[in-house]
Order: sequence, then structure tokens, then C-alpha cells
Amino acid sequence: MFTAPSFATFTALVTGLVANTGAGTVTGMLTSAGLAQSWSHDRAHAFFSRASWSSDTLGMCLSRLIVRTLLPDGAALTVAIDDTLFKKRGKKVFGAGWQHDGASRSEKPVGYGVCFVVMGIIVELPFCSRPFCLPVAARRWRPKTDTSKVDIAAALVKLIALWHRDARIHVVADAAYHGPALRHLPSPITVTTRLPASAVLYDLAPPPTGKRGRPALKGSRLGKPADLAATAKFRTVQVRRYGRVDTVHIAEIRCLWYGSFHTQIVRVVLIRDDATNTAYDLALVTTDLVGEAPALVSRYAWRWSIEVTFAETREYLGAGQARNRARKAVERTTPFALYCYTIVVVWYTLHGHQPADIADRRERQPWYTTKAEPAFTDMAAKLRRVIIAARFSPIRAARPTDAEIRTVQQAWAQAGLDLSA
Repeated sequence: MFTAPSFATFTALVTGLVANTGAGTVTGMLTSAGLAQSWSHDRAHAFFSRASWSSDTLGMCLSRLIVRTLLPDGAALTVAIDDTLFKKRGKKVFGAGWQHDGASRSEKPVGYGVCFVVMGIIVELPFCSRPFCLPVAARRWRPKTDTSKVDIAAALVKLIALWHRDARIHVVADAAYHGPALRHLPSPITVTTRLPASAVLYDLAPPPTGKRGRPALKGSRLGKPADLAATAKFRTVQVRRYGRVDTVHIAEIRCLWYGSFHTQIVRVVLIRDDATNTAYDLALVTTDLVGEAPALVSRYAWRWSIEVTFAETREYLGAGQARNRARKAVERTTPFALYCYTIVVVWYTLHGHQPADIADRRERQPWYTTKAEPAFTDMAAKLRRVIIAARFSPIRAARPTDAEIRTVQQAWAQAGLDLSA
């Protein structure tokens, strides 16, 4: 994975990015690690642009760490896949271009930057009510030159299946992720995505008639999701989603989505809320033919956690702020920042969490009267404080000076303020 010098650089840059309170640039990582005076900045840049290591392999090693430490033995892996744009400036940035930006706040969801297709494992932490999506793979996508995002997603799914051969893998994605590349994945893998309103569905293929000619590949036309909802039989169930338990009406239909999954049998799940008068509020399509429908709805609701991960890595870890332009550097710095998010959450779960953390936060910031569990900002702030304390701890036991005590106290307080501002 790493050579000894590369591993030393890796650990230093991870420390620097987590401890960083400024821009998430490569030199910013070096400065926050306290190495700006002892290391050449080229050593940090070379780690991303020239060093011999694989972003995919690093992510898969993290996936094994997640499975080993945060999931019960034998548990299925719920994997979210989505893409996001990291804005860049400059025409010489490899892979940058004008493309769709789902996170844009302007009227037109378009931005200039580099797009990454990201895969993360969704986990439930014992001290949090919401799931966390921990990135374990990210590949750059460039419009008009690369294969489709769905092809990249399929490659990432096959990669994690290769590293976790005996695991059941449930993939969740939004409506953009469907097509030939995701057909007929190995049986332990299922795909659940939102069904577009324009999708045309067909009945299952009829049995062979014994007559000459090719047997029919699909049955009669069932129509679009709205057509199915008009004749479907709904039943009332309770589903757990978005931190609450909702009562909804669900209908299930086994059919073919011939245009996307061809002859592979899929299941369409139509969801209708009590508060609306529409035919249906959400339509899901899944290759999971045995899972309970309420569990499928809950599983799809977990997909939102990857959107939260994108927002938090941008805001608190500076993902996408690196100003490098070379191909390898561009393709590595953003996945590196996403992996640091995973590292922070895993560290906090295994070593950082204390029940008193929330009480301390409420004491420092009493306006959080209803805060009952740690957020990612709390996890990152605690790791920053550990890094700060380690940096100022002497190698040999000695009484710290007054100046050192004040420096640690100020840095300790600032570590929390920077993330909670």
C-alpha cells in the first residue's frame, strides 16, 4: 500500500487536514501538522502527484476496518453511491469543466469543477440516531470523455465485492443510477434506486409457447409508475426513516424495467403518505426480491447520509479546496479528504466517545438545549484537541512553562470554536 516514507507523509497529512482551521490545501495540511519549517512543501505535493500508492486500495483497506470494527459479524453492507462536484478555478486543472452541480445554491445547478463518483458504507453508531456514510472509494468523472457515471458506479460495486467476497451488499442510489452496467450483478449484491416517473414497466415474460421463433422477452405493457399506482393494492405499514417512524401505504409489483434492467426481474415499491392525495409519493425499484418492503424504504432513506457527508467534508475538512492541477494530484486529494472523514468517525467511535462530551458541549454553548448526541463537528473537534495535546506534550517528563499552558488552552478552545461557528 505505502512505502515507509509515503506512510509517514500520509499520517502527517491526515493529522494536518484534521487539525487544519484554514483552507484545505496541501500546504495548509503541512502547516497544520507543524512541519512547514522542517519539511519541504514539495514532499507534501509529491505524495499526491508522484508517490506510488492507490486511492482505491486505501479506500478498500478502510472498508475492511469499518466492517471489522463498526458492523456486527455477518451483517450486510449497505453502500451508498452518488456523485458531487468540487468547484475549481483555472483551465489547466485536469478534469475540470462546466457540469451539473446538485449542491449549487443558484437558480441554475451548474458549476465549474471536478466531479467525483463516491461510494460509502453506511453505518449506525451506538451513540447517534442518524446513520453515517463513510466514504471508501471515489473516482473522477469528466463529461464527454469518460465512461458514464453508472459505469464507474458499477466498477466501484464490483471492487468492494471483490474485497468482501462473502458479504451481502445492498447498493442504494438516486434516480440517476440505473442502466446496463448494473444489470445481473452477482447474487449477493442488490441495487435499490428511485424509479423515474417516465420509466415504462412491463409484465414478466410469458412461458414459451412451443411455437417457432424466439420466446417473448417481456410481457404486456404495464405503463408508468402512475399507471401502476392507479390499480395497485396498497397496505398500511410503519417505516423507520429520517430519524422517525412514519405510517405509510405501500404497494409492491414484480415486473420488468426492460429499458434499464432488460430481462432481470425487479420489484417496484410504491409509497404513499397519509398527508397527500397523490397516486404515490415515491417509487422505488430494486433487484432485492426477498427483502421486506418497509426495510427497503428504510434502506433507501439511508441514502441521504451520503449527501450529509458531502456537505460536512466540504465545510469542516475543506474537501475540494486543494489547488493542484496535475492529473494524479487532482484524482487523489479529494478522495484523501473524503477518507479523512471516515478516519475521524472511526477514531471517535473506537477511542474518542465519552458520554460526558455532550454535557460539556451544552455547558460551553448553553443555547444547544436539546442536543443529545455528538455531530461530526464534535468528533473532529475532539480529535483536534487530542492532536494539539500530543503536539505540546514533551518527550521527557517536565513541568510545562506558563506560555506552553496558555498556548494549549487557547488552541484547545479554538479547535471547538472553528467547527461550531
